[in-house]
Amino acid sequence: MCFPIHCSVSTITAICALAIALITTALLPVDIFLVSFMKNPNGTYKVWAESNETRGQIEDTVLYGYYTLYSIILFCVFLWIPFVYFYYEEKDDQTKCSQVGNALKYTVGFVIVCVVLLLIGAFVPLDPPPSTNSTQWEKVQYLFEELGSSHGLPALSFSISSLTLIGMLAVITYTAYGMSVLPLNLIKGTRSVAYELLENTDEIEDVEQQIEKLKAKCKDGRPLSSRDRRSLQTLEGKLQVLQRRGRHLEIAERNCCTKVGSALRPFKIMLGVFFIIVALVFIVSLFISNLDKALHSAGISSGFIIFGTNLTNPLNELLLVLQPVFPLDYILITVITVYFVLTSMAGIRNMGIWFFWIRLYKIRPKKTRPQALLFLCMILLLIVLHTSYVIYSLAPQYVMYGSQKYLAEVRPPLEPVCDADAPQDQCVVTRSYLFLHKFWFFSTIYYFGNWVFIGVFLVGLVVSCCRGKKSVIEGEVEADDSDMSDDEYVH
Repeated sequence: MCFPIHCSVSTITAICALAIALITTALLPVDIFLVSFMKNPNGTYKVWAESNETRGQIEDTVLYGYYTLYSIILFCVFLWIPFVYFYYEEKDDQTKCSQVGNALKYTVGFVIVCVVLLLIGAFVPLDPPPSTNSTQWEKVQYLFEELGSSHGLPALSFSISSLTLIGMLAVITYTAYGMSVLPLNLIKGTRSVAYELLENTDEIEDVEQQIEKLKAKCKDGRPLSSRDRRSLQTLEGKLQVLQRRGRHLEIAERNCCTKVGSALRPFKIMLGVFFIIVALVFIVSLFISNLDKALHSAGISSGFIIFGTNLTNPLNELLLVLQPVFPLDYILITVITVYFVLTSMAGIRNMGIWFFWIRLYKIRPKKTRPQALLFLCMILLLIVLHTSYVIYSLAPQYVMYGSQKYLAEVRPPLEPVCDADAPQDQCVVTRSYLFLHKFWFFSTIYYFGNWVFIGVFLVGLVVSCCRGKKSVIEGEVEADDSDMSDDEYVH
């Protein structure tokens, strides 16, 4: 167990790291607002934005904001969080200097990985693959040239894209499942505490009878067989778990939160229905966006990049309608981000933290270890980092150009929405889009990751529908808990 000061350090670390990630996501609608605010509804630039120099200064300011926030994220992921994690991994009987020294020793490995990623990003070639359509690639290259030729930006972009790739795996594993399990758990509710207590009492009596039968075999002095000894040990362990479960159920029965939860049952059902509708809208929008890329992009060798939308996407259209009225789109982006965090936490809460087939940590009320909390923080940070690309997948037109229009050179003049066919000086692309799509091969992986995300969500939805109601003390009592940890939780 950890001392309060240890817990507070891990909690502060988690809060600060997540705050930086959320602030980075919050910069996206600001970026979109600025490029949209430069133009009038008729497609002409506003007087203050007519100068290329003025527009460049504004774009550079946004870019410097991304530079700063993404650099802090790299610091958190490769230095701060690993150091705190390894500090807790050291034995408590060591001196503080020894703990700090060993933690720094292990953290150096993460720093080396960060340096390697920065070097690869600085010098990796960005030439198009041989099979890429030259016209499409020229459009992509022109957009990226706006960011300049410095090695600093590609290095940072490659490092952040690598972390976003890990975030994509976390989104597929936890968020996709959480999007199905959270609303269905709210709709189905929990089992009756009184019924669970009765059922638990019956199980205790049954196990005690089995234990008595085994012990009766050795009353005449004969030793138990090895098979009976193993059975007795298993039954005694099961009895301890059932007794702890009974204590927790009795506390839950007296707890006012359980009674309030029962009173709020109609609200939970409505919230669950709302969440499942939101999840289905997300999945439909993501499916339409991916289908649009499959049908109208330049293909796998260009990262499935499309300029604008060719199929009607509900979330994209909604954001384009809300964008001119600041901060309505900002509020919607915030809701999407918070929704992703909530569903991700629900997925992690139900599954625990895994490394492939190995379960590393469980996330449980009041009994989560500091290391598990830091792992949870890292996963949520990477998920929030990936949220920017998810929003692009849900609303590509909105993320790339906002609500900008341009004047087409035809008679009579038209005011089409900005896309890649617009003249080069008529539309401004958001810095966020260019930052996240500088390397085409990451975009290709994200594209296929979206299809996997849709598949995992549908599988999770079926599994969640087939499962019954969860216990009111779900996750509070496990077979590998000790009596000491149970007493600490109870008191």
